[in-house]
Amino acid sequence: MDDKQILAQVHTLVEQEHRLRSAVAAGSLTSEEEQAQLRVVEEELDQCWDLLRQRRARTEFGEDPASTAARSTSTVEGYVQ
Repeated sequence: MDDKQILAQVHTLVEQEHRLRSAVAAGSLTSEEEQAQLRVVEEELDQCWDLLRQRRARTEFGEDPASTAARSTSTVEGYVQ
């Protein structure tokens, strides 16, 4: 996946997040269902941003960004910021 594809995935996930919030406002989704689905979307977003940061770091230091792999959700979610 290249940078453009990663950013397109981020855009798709953000749209999905907005749809979930709208569904709650419209009453077609409970807040519990929203929270469960949002958690998955947010984890996927975190993975995308992490992958993009890895690719950009490799590029900056003259390495091949194509050799970058997405890290597991547990790894990405375990970062301390």
